[in-house]
Amino acid sequence: MAQALVSMADGPFDPWRIQAATHALCDHPLLRIESLVELGRRLEARKLVRTHSDAATAGSSFADAPQLHPNRRSAEETLAGIAQARAWMSLLNVQADPVYRRLVDEVLDAVRPMVEARDPGMCYRGGWIFVSSPGAVTPFHIDHEHNFILQIRGRKRVYTWDPFDRVVVPERGQELFHDQHSREGVVWDEAFRARARVFDLEPGLGGYMPSTAPHMVENGDEPSITVSFTYYTDATRRRELLYRGNARLRRLGLAPSPVGRSPARDRAKAALLGGYAAARATLRRALGRGVRDNGVSHAQA
Repeated sequence: MAQALVSMADGPFDPWRIQAATHALCDHPLLRIESLVELGRRLEARKLVRTHSDAATAGSSFADAPQLHPNRRSAEETLAGIAQARAWMSLLNVQADPVYRRLVDEVLDAVRPMVEARDPGMCYRGGWIFVSSPGAVTPFHIDHEHNFILQIRGRKRVYTWDPFDRVVVPERGQELFHDQHSREGVVWDEAFRARARVFDLEPGLGGYMPSTAPHMVENGDEPSITVSFTYYTDATRRRELLYRGNARLRRLGLAPSPVGRSPARDRAKAALLGGYAAARATLRRALGRGVRDNGVSHAQA
């Protein structure tokens, strides 16, 4: 029997639990370095490449790392010489490329039945490919999407934290992230390592990280290729709505109940906020104005 494209390795899929995974993508022709060099050239022309040098650390500002620690080589040059490039590179939203859109659909269609059984409403599906030089680091940060992260080449250590661990990311940090797309409240502390679940990834291994699970990545002593497949669900969109609502209540001088403390209160608040958002969107359309989409992809694992 052929191996499944992606399988959970430590129990049934749970959308809000960090889990180990395995996969069968290591030999996929689109994930070979020569294919990624061509993809990088195409995506750079569309400004869908993010990169920084290997001077970035766990505590570097994730948002500012490309400016603080620039990699001045082109995507094509960096990817072709990744072993000596001393760089980290992310190929963003690869589903924007017609060739790679088929790969994203293939993988997420394969996991969709497992996901939908526990976490319905898969949408805003995306793909991200990370190519790293030896020793390069992905700074500590959080992302909006649920994320299957799969190792294709090389080895890396991925530190992950429970998305509900308020020692690592406080409630206010979550509110800022969802309301303003700001990671100012997501601040690295070396003491966090003791609270992490650690994945030592090698080809064929991977992990699942829920929405806003903090993470930080340290590459091994050889070049690495990693691919992430991400998506939103009804639950992630509802959670974002709740945090945005709490942020607005806090600006009014109130002290809202933390998200998740009372499921019944969250359901009532989500219904109220959802109705308000729908009415506001209808009004904006009537006035000929744009409508904010809370499903834009931001993942940078």
